[in-house]
Amino acid sequence: MYQEIQHFKADFFKALAHPLRIRILEVLVEGDKNVNEIQTILGSEGSAVSQQLAVLRNKNVVRGIKDGTSVVYSLTDPLIKDLLTVTKQIFDNHLVNAISILENIKNQ
Repeated sequence: MYQEIQHFKADFFKALAHPLRIRILEVLVEGDKNVNEIQTILGSEGSAVSQQLAVLRNKNVVRGIKDGTSVVYSLTDPLIKDLLTVTKQIFDNHLVNAISILENIKNQ
Protein backbone atom coordinates (compact mmCIF):
# COMPACT_ATOMS: atom_id res chain seq x y z
CA MET A 1 0.00 0.00 0.00
CA TYR A 2 2.83 2.42 0.87
CA GLN A 3 4.41 1.94 -2.57
CA GLU A 4 1.06 2.59 -4.25
CA ILE A 5 0.72 5.89 -2.39
CA GLN A 6 4.28 6.89 -3.31
CA HIS A 7 3.62 5.96 -6.94
CA PHE A 8 0.40 8.02 -6.94
CA LYS A 9 2.24 11.03 -5.49
CA ALA A 10 5.04 10.76 -8.05
CA ASP A 11 2.56 10.51 -10.95
CA PHE A 12 0.55 13.43 -9.57
CA PHE A 13 3.61 15.67 -9.31
CA LYS A 14 4.75 14.61 -12.78
CA ALA A 15 1.38 15.82 -14.07
CA LEU A 16 2.12 19.22 -12.53
CA ALA A 17 5.70 19.35 -13.82
CA HIS A 18 5.18 21.83 -16.64
CA PRO A 19 4.79 25.62 -16.38
CA LEU A 20 1.83 25.75 -18.78
CA ARG A 21 0.00 23.01 -16.85
CA ILE A 22 0.50 24.97 -13.61
CA ARG A 23 -0.81 28.12 -15.28
CA ILE A 24 -3.84 26.21 -16.61
CA LEU A 25 -4.60 25.03 -13.08
CA GLU A 26 -4.28 28.59 -11.78
CA VAL A 27 -6.83 29.68 -14.39
CA LEU A 28 -9.20 26.83 -13.49
CA VAL A 29 -8.99 27.74 -9.80
CA GLU A 30 -10.93 30.86 -10.80
CA GLY A 31 -13.68 28.77 -12.40
CA ASP A 32 -14.54 26.32 -15.15
CA LYS A 33 -13.36 27.26 -18.64
CA ASN A 34 -13.33 25.85 -22.17
CA VAL A 35 -10.13 25.58 -24.23
CA ASN A 36 -10.75 28.86 -26.06
CA GLU A 37 -11.23 30.75 -22.80
CA ILE A 38 -8.07 29.23 -21.31
CA GLN A 39 -6.15 29.98 -24.51
CA THR A 40 -7.29 33.62 -24.48
CA ILE A 41 -6.40 34.13 -20.81
CA LEU A 42 -2.97 32.56 -21.25
CA GLY A 43 -2.25 34.06 -24.65
CA SER A 44 -1.12 30.62 -25.77
CA GLU A 45 -1.75 28.47 -28.83
CA GLY A 46 -4.82 26.28 -28.68
CA SER A 47 -2.85 23.17 -29.58
CA ALA A 48 -0.40 23.73 -26.70
CA VAL A 49 -3.25 24.27 -24.25
CA SER A 50 -5.10 21.21 -25.57
CA GLN A 51 -1.99 19.03 -25.24
CA GLN A 52 -1.41 20.10 -21.65
CA LEU A 53 -5.09 19.67 -20.77
CA ALA A 54 -4.87 16.12 -22.12
CA VAL A 55 -1.99 15.37 -19.75
CA LEU A 56 -3.90 16.84 -16.81
CA ARG A 57 -7.05 14.94 -17.80
CA ASN A 58 -5.18 11.63 -18.19
CA LYS A 59 -3.73 12.07 -14.70
CA ASN A 60 -7.20 12.90 -13.33
CA VAL A 61 -6.20 16.42 -12.26
CA VAL A 62 -8.87 18.09 -14.41
CA ARG A 63 -12.09 16.84 -15.95
CA GLY A 64 -13.76 17.84 -19.15
CA ILE A 65 -17.52 17.92 -19.62
CA LYS A 66 -19.01 18.26 -23.09
CA ASP A 67 -21.10 21.40 -23.49
CA GLY A 68 -22.49 21.57 -27.01
CA THR A 69 -19.53 21.69 -29.38
CA SER A 70 -16.95 22.54 -26.71
CA VAL A 71 -15.57 20.90 -23.58
CA VAL A 72 -15.62 22.77 -20.27
CA TYR A 73 -12.72 21.95 -17.95
CA SER A 74 -12.67 22.03 -14.18
CA LEU A 75 -10.45 20.85 -11.34
CA THR A 76 -11.20 17.34 -10.11
CA ASP A 77 -10.41 18.32 -6.53
CA PRO A 78 -10.78 21.75 -4.92
CA LEU A 79 -7.71 21.02 -2.77
CA ILE A 80 -5.58 21.70 -5.86
CA LYS A 81 -6.19 25.39 -5.09
CA ASP A 82 -4.66 24.87 -1.63
CA LEU A 83 -1.71 23.03 -3.16
CA LEU A 84 -1.02 25.93 -5.51
CA THR A 85 -1.28 28.38 -2.60
CA VAL A 86 1.15 26.38 -0.46
CA THR A 87 3.54 26.06 -3.41
CA LYS A 88 3.54 29.85 -3.79
CA GLN A 89 4.20 30.26 -0.07
CA ILE A 90 7.17 27.89 -0.31
CA PHE A 91 8.47 29.88 -3.29
CA ASP A 92 8.04 33.13 -1.34
CA ASN A 93 10.01 31.62 1.57
CA HIS A 94 12.83 30.72 -0.80
CA LEU A 95 12.86 34.28 -2.13
CA VAL A 96 13.03 35.71 1.38
CA ASN A 97 15.97 33.42 2.15
CA ALA A 98 17.74 34.36 -1.09
CA ILE A 99 17.25 38.07 -0.41
CA SER A 100 18.61 37.64 3.10
CA ILE A 101 21.72 35.86 1.78
CA LEU A 102 22.27 38.58 -0.85
CA GLU A 103 21.94 41.30 1.79
CA ASN A 104 24.50 39.52 3.99
CA ILE A 105 26.92 39.27 1.06
CA LYS A 106 26.35 42.93 0.19
CA ASN A 107 27.04 44.03 3.77
CA GLN A 108 30.29 42.08 4.09
